[in-house]
Amino acid sequence: MSDEGEKPLPKGPALGWPRVIAMIGVLLLADQVSKIIMLDLIFDPPRIIEVTGFFRFAPVWNPGVSFGLLASDNPFAPFLLSGFAFAVVAVMVYWLIKGANRLASTGLAWIIAGAVGNAVDRLLYGAVVDFLDFHWAGTHFPTFNIADAAITLGVGLLLLDSFRYNGERDTKNSNLGQDE
Repeated sequence: MSDEGEKPLPKGPALGWPRVIAMIGVLLLADQVSKIIMLDLIFDPPRIIEVTGFFRFAPVWNPGVSFGLLASDNPFAPFLLSGFAFAVVAVMVYWLIKGANRLASTGLAWIIAGAVGNAVDRLLYGAVVDFLDFHWAGTHFPTFNIADAAITLGVGLLLLDSFRYNGERDTKNSNLGQDE
């Protein structure tokens, strides 16, 4: 038997699976624990807690995705949005399996943790639990949670990674989309 023509096994994330799984676990745990605390603290009964002149804890049920997009009263909406989130997670995991570099691995882990955290909310409560509320100089930003922050920062890391290489991939650290 010859090894010619056989493709090598995917190498996985540059950070290694233990670190990626640990990052996902820590972020997911922080997100879910913070939501459990806030459900007791500000959702039941509903109240706002002013922390500073520009930050407060405020209870918001988000039945949609980012900034309330795709909000629906349809009883199947939480399941459809959660299904979409898990499909996105599957793509991110595939990207990790193919061999994402360190920066992309970190970004993907954060996006996965955030997507799973918000999908869990939709399945448990029918909506996402948002409570971090910032306002400054008359501008009020959308209320969000740790999962939303993880997704946003993860996307930022992926964008930074894409600009870092000016369109040229580091073939030692990433083989996404390349045939071997």
